Amino acid sequence: MLSLEPSSYLLLLIDFQTRLAPAIEGAAAAIDNARRLAEGAALLGATIVATEQNPEKLGLTAPELAGRASQTVSKMSFDASAAPGFPNHLLDGRPVIVTGFETHVCVLQTVLALLGEGIQVFVVADAVGSRRAENKAAALHRMERYGAEIVTTEMVLFEWLGSADHPHFRDISRLVK
Repeated sequence: MLSLEPSSYLLLLIDFQTRLAPAIEGAAAAIDNARRLAEGAALLGATIVATEQNPEKLGLTAPELAGRASQTVSKMSFDASAAPGFPNHLLDGRPVIVTGFETHVCVLQTVLALLGEGIQVFVVADAVGSRRAENKAAALHRMERYGAEIVTTEMVLFEWLGSADHPHFRDISRLVK
């Protein structure tokens, strides 16, 4: 369960790129859910980091998410945390909420690396995507087997709030409608 203050979380937006998105099954929905999470994270004080895999070939971050992260890291490695310039200092004891493309490649390898470092990881099932549904399903199953929590956008947002008395309850409720 997401039980800490939202400001103690890192939201990771992995490779939501313009030239990659058309090949991803359900890309528009995944991007929209990542946008909702990013807006909620910004309201509630969570840190946001984005990555771009080989941006010269795959393009930049989708416009819906562009500019939402405090830092965007260009990378060639599939594991985002292994990329030069990745802010690993932000991971120190901080739970990570992971979204992105492709679930069975960059998302999977990043999640497995983070879990290997003892970091608590939440993978947002409706904010990740692969070219084929079976790759996404297999990757989610594998990540869960290794200890990642599989969650949804609304689960994260409402667990961050904890109560309808939260000052940002109406703002977050608008994000999910």
